[in-house]
Amino acid sequence: MLELRPSCEHCDKPLPPESLDARICSFECTFCAQCVDTLFGNVCPNCGGGFVSRPIRPKKTWKGKDSLEFYPASTTRKHRPVDLQAHASFAEKIRLLRPEER
Repeated sequence: MLELRPSCEHCDKPLPPESLDARICSFECTFCAQCVDTLFGNVCPNCGGGFVSRPIRPKKTWKGKDSLEFYPASTTRKHRPVDLQAHASFAEKIRLLRPEER
């Protein structure tokens, strides 16, 4: 079950469950689209993977118990600003590889 983390790990921008701006890697590292696109070049600063749009969990229960009502979003913030100079050095080796080739 995705945590649906509440904010961008770098800039701390709020990313509520319905946000279309949230991006995650396969380890659920969570960042806003602006940080992913302009600062990280689609290279996760934590694992080196690529990012995808975070899915939206339904607010209302339409079937079973598959909704925010039964599986609420996390409220635990993980604000860990990225050292952009260190990230640039790290990403330089892999940024030209497609995420599926990393």
